[in-house]
Amino acid sequence: MATNGAMNEQDVIRQMASQLKLAGVRAGGAILVHSSLKSLGQVPGGPESVVRGLLEAVGVEGTVLMPALSYASVGAFRPYFDVRHSPSCVGTIPEHFRRRAGTLRSVCPTHSVSGVGPRAEELLGGQQADVTPCGEHSPFRKLMHSGGQVVMLGCGLRPNTSMHSIEEIVGPPYLFKPEPIHYQVILADGREITMPLKAHDFVNTTQRYDRLEEVLGPGELRRGKVLAAEVWVIEAAAMLDKAVAALRKNPLFFVDRKV
Repeated sequence: MATNGAMNEQDVIRQMASQLKLAGVRAGGAILVHSSLKSLGQVPGGPESVVRGLLEAVGVEGTVLMPALSYASVGAFRPYFDVRHSPSCVGTIPEHFRRRAGTLRSVCPTHSVSGVGPRAEELLGGQQADVTPCGEHSPFRKLMHSGGQVVMLGCGLRPNTSMHSIEEIVGPPYLFKPEPIHYQVILADGREITMPLKAHDFVNTTQRYDRLEEVLGPGELRRGKVLAAEVWVIEAAAMLDKAVAALRKNPLFFVDRKV
């Protein structure tokens, strides 16, 4: 196999798809991908090659989701969200994916998700019914109840937004600010709605979602290599069951308190 620097875009796409499947990504499945472009090394074609590699890994019957979080530009300081235009703030690959032709986006001012594939509309729809960022109608929760997987591509286990949905089930003491924010939201069809939404707090805490490694078994958490990056593939249903149990036993299990 040629080194990354000698590969062309098609080589990268094929290699990524092969390595993702070797790491446990299922053809025809639904994956939610957190990612770091820099960790992958030199990637001919940049983020588009990464997206195409992910799509090839799940195949035409599979669905790829990525976080499109916009809390850097939307919040109490600016309670305005446009599902078509508000930028995401979680990296180059997710923002490229969000802007790509044919990509859908869920309706949440701070914790939206983008998606492509046969199940994208089902998994992304209805999030505006929630009153919390990662509630029961969110793609994060739906993925856990539908046999999906969470893929941490080159970013370690810590930036796992799905864990917020699990925290919302249990309600640990650090999670929410006391008062909701009333957002002005512009939907994809141009209609405007008002969406009251609680905000996450996390004051004086450090998120430690890497502790999933302590509660998930070998078939539930797999580790592999994609290009120059480490990849983790998490079974979302197992994450839900095991992480809820850990939080109910110790509400501070997935955070460290700052001194």
